[in-house]
Amino acid sequence: MTIGTERLELILLTPAQLRLWTCDLAALEKELGCSYRAEPIEGPFRQVVEMQRAAAEKDPGRLLWHSFFFLVRKSDRVVVGSADFKAPPDEEGQVEIGYGLGSAFEHNGYMTEAVRALCGAALGQPGIAHILAETDLDGYASQRILARCGSIQMWQAETMWWKL
Repeated sequence: MTIGTERLELILLTPAQLRLWTCDLAALEKELGCSYRAEPIEGPFRQVVEMQRAAAEKDPGRLLWHSFFFLVRKSDRVVVGSADFKAPPDEEGQVEIGYGLGSAFEHNGYMTEAVRALCGAALGQPGIAHILAETDLDGYASQRILARCGSIQMWQAETMWWKL
């Protein structure tokens, strides 16, 4: 699945591509014809990617909910970030979105463009009623992205929760 926006191509990775992302980035770059310059694939983020890969391998028919999208800038085929839906929809038809951007690409509107497109695609799926997102209390950039995309803050405790 690929979603196009004005400046980005959002590419949903297959389970094999998720494996390459963590094990052989150069091979993945070659396969996709891009250059990865997004957030480093290390620490807790690597663990999240590996968990999504395992889920994608077990449930390949629901890849939208078990994989990551690469956010590829059309002008030069650079991967500026990634995004995912963290799990299949819950019983209320809600899915949670997560996303990250390479620091060199911040403040250019890429993530707002990507989140808007991904939320639109998800809300177009049968049974999807809402998109949820969690931000840190001091995650002002993420909070602005969500607000620009039409999300409203629903509740706050140790983190803030948003709903579209």
